[in-house]
Amino acid sequence: MDSMAMKLLLLCLSIGAISVVHGEDPYLFFTWNVSYGTISPLGVPQQGILINNEFPGPNINSTTNNNIVVNVFNNLDEPLMFTWNGIQQRKNSWQDGTPGTMCPIPPGKNYTYHFQVKDQIGSYFYYPITAMHRAGGAFGGLRVNSRLLIPVPYADPEDDYTVLIGDWYTKSHSSLRKQLDMGRSLGRPDGVLINGKNARGDGTDEPLFIMKPGKTYKFRVCNVGLKNSLNFRIQGHTMKLVEMEGSHVVQNTYESLDVHLGQCFSALVTADKEPKDYWMVADTRFTKTMLTGLGLIRYTNGNGPANPELPLSPEGLAWSLNQARSFRWNLTASAARPNPQGSYHYGAINITRTIKLVNSASKVDGKLRYAVNGVSHIDTETPLKYAEYFGVADKVFKYDIIRDDPSPEAEAKITLTPNVVNQTYRDFVEIIFENHGKSIQSWHLDGYAFFPVAIEFGRWAPEKRRNYNLLDAISRHTVQVYPGSWAAIMLTFDNVGMWNLRSAQPERAYLGQQLYLSVENVARSLRDEYMLPDTTPLCGVIKGLPKPPPYGP
Repeated sequence: MDSMAMKLLLLCLSIGAISVVHGEDPYLFFTWNVSYGTISPLGVPQQGILINNEFPGPNINSTTNNNIVVNVFNNLDEPLMFTWNGIQQRKNSWQDGTPGTMCPIPPGKNYTYHFQVKDQIGSYFYYPITAMHRAGGAFGGLRVNSRLLIPVPYADPEDDYTVLIGDWYTKSHSSLRKQLDMGRSLGRPDGVLINGKNARGDGTDEPLFIMKPGKTYKFRVCNVGLKNSLNFRIQGHTMKLVEMEGSHVVQNTYESLDVHLGQCFSALVTADKEPKDYWMVADTRFTKTMLTGLGLIRYTNGNGPANPELPLSPEGLAWSLNQARSFRWNLTASAARPNPQGSYHYGAINITRTIKLVNSASKVDGKLRYAVNGVSHIDTETPLKYAEYFGVADKVFKYDIIRDDPSPEAEAKITLTPNVVNQTYRDFVEIIFENHGKSIQSWHLDGYAFFPVAIEFGRWAPEKRRNYNLLDAISRHTVQVYPGSWAAIMLTFDNVGMWNLRSAQPERAYLGQQLYLSVENVARSLRDEYMLPDTTPLCGVIKGLPKPPPYGP
């Protein structure tokens, strides 16, 4: 072979190698050292949980289809696990970070999460799901930006800010956990934080965010709290809602927005007021005593302090419900979507199953427990997904302990056992949440986005389907259910795995108000689900068992 031919061959091979390298989606690598540290967000020193010595934790700034690799070193004295609230983990419940899908990271050990933000955009957050660790911190924002080739339905903002709001206790997470283990509710929180702080309002507060006059900014607001819905507003400014939990929305303008536990939204705010300081305000909703959190925004050429007179919080359930009904999906916007067949026309798909879930509370052996259809979930030493995968599910749990249509007696008596519902792959399902209690509920589903087609006062009945929004309900992963109310959601179960449906209120989830939906890979095909990673640590009854044969194509 002559010299010129050899050069051409090497050039072709190089081009081929480059194309292979660039064919995979980009990777983002993070190393987190999780440790205890003293924090005083409400002026009272307490034990917090820090990531790389930060409270709250660092933001993850990603783009659609990025691969995210997070190496977590657990420097706590108890097991730890992170979950990625709203990330759908397509075909990959192995990385979902719940006790039903993974073994926790033991003290002094590390584990590397590896997942892809596949076909998603939007505003999310992560947090530790083990014990009551979220009450100590270690939560942070997780944003998924749209790829440059896919336009968003608004001009690029001057900057993009993450705002984590939530109620907070001055007791340590371990004290709160002991309180729950003794069968007592957590009671009223001690305050409200905005990005881990609550401004004093005495003229010494540093601004959380800076705005240039005339510029527009995106604020991504998430309720990462423990107990209450919050109302968020910015003094003197309106907010143009543009995104909720991964979906572009019809761009209505609001003076304030209710943000329920686990929920996130993005709003555009224009700095078009007198150049000075302004307050961000987050108030608890539907509580006898209102708690308020403050955070400062400063104009770059500001020449005056924020007005001490705060904008008033709205009142009542009806106001909140009416606002929720005003949210609509933007059907004309481009966006990354998994795009299951027919998902854009969800109102025309035949329902194959209706599941009604009723939350309740009662005492078992003198201790408070929360339940779904009379069953209070308890976690197992062996993750449910592992038991299923290794073929020993019958040694760990039973399927379908609860009925799809619970009897009135189901609320009266609570049974403590793993709560796993068997769900057929690709079925289109209607789920009804009924809240017979006196406090608002917020529900979150891992692995999916669903369509909340109705939220109404009273009890659900089949004729209520006449009131469903079958056109432009927002595709999202949480839904609130007001006291004495019900909510209906619809979705296609097109993501194989073991998926946690839980109360977004950590107290309720810890004491049993959750269940798992098992969507099995019956075909044992890589088309439908990734294999269990070889590096995954095992625990429980499957430890030491031979791994099942690999999936087929």
